[in-house]
Amino acid sequence: MTTMGANRGSIASLLRFGGRSMGSANIRKDMLFSTESETLGNAAKDFRYLLDRRYPRKQALELVGNRYQLSADQRHLLHRAVFSREEALLRRKKRVSLQKLRDRLLAIDGHNVIITIEAYLEGRPLILGDDGFIRDISGRSRNFRPSKRTTEALRLILDLLRRAKPSKILFLFDGPISRSGELAREARERMEKESLPGEALAVPVPERILLGFRGVVATSDTAIIDRCAEIFDLAGSIIRGERKRGVTASRSGFRPRTQKALTTPEG
Repeated sequence: MTTMGANRGSIASLLRFGGRSMGSANIRKDMLFSTESETLGNAAKDFRYLLDRRYPRKQALELVGNRYQLSADQRHLLHRAVFSREEALLRRKKRVSLQKLRDRLLAIDGHNVIITIEAYLEGRPLILGDDGFIRDISGRSRNFRPSKRTTEALRLILDLLRRAKPSKILFLFDGPISRSGELAREARERMEKESLPGEALAVPVPERILLGFRGVVATSDTAIIDRCAEIFDLAGSIIRGERKRGVTASRSGFRPRTQKALTTPEG
């Protein structure tokens, strides 16, 4: 199928871990790795082509989705993964490496980071976007409930931050989400136990604090990334590290994942 533009670069990589159900987004295992892959890849190129020419995102996705007769799940995948080259480059320039966190103030978009790590632990789908950030695509935030995987995700976060040595850590959890206060308390207690300086709070609108934070912000939320100066892909860093080691949180009984390497889209 002929695409609208000649832009190079494959659709952002779908990262699947384990063989379980893909969660509420219900994106099928063969979505990118079957006869559909060419159609979805062409749709991604066309979507990116329109975005590069400053078409409104909503209308561009509708146009491309209708042209290729994409399902709601496929459109959601494109929405989470594909961005204009300019937008992707600007976000990449904001990314801060793990080594650059030392002695810096760090604010963490708590639910955003934990839900992404839980997706990895549970074998749910993750997407590597054009902007280099790893995202969960199951849409579970509204129905999120803390579980043993939440505790494991928190352990992985604190293990990494203990090595990174930021000067202070601020966890911000979305107050309206169920049991956010309990989650903030658990994070606070675990930081105290690990002698990590910081605070954990459940607040009505974390974004308001994150957008005014004078330090590094850990999130993969595009609205926050676009309005902050320095961003750390905390969940992505943990997932890449776990994959590189070929292990997951064996203490909690999660099985090792496959060894498929993470890839970064061109451009």
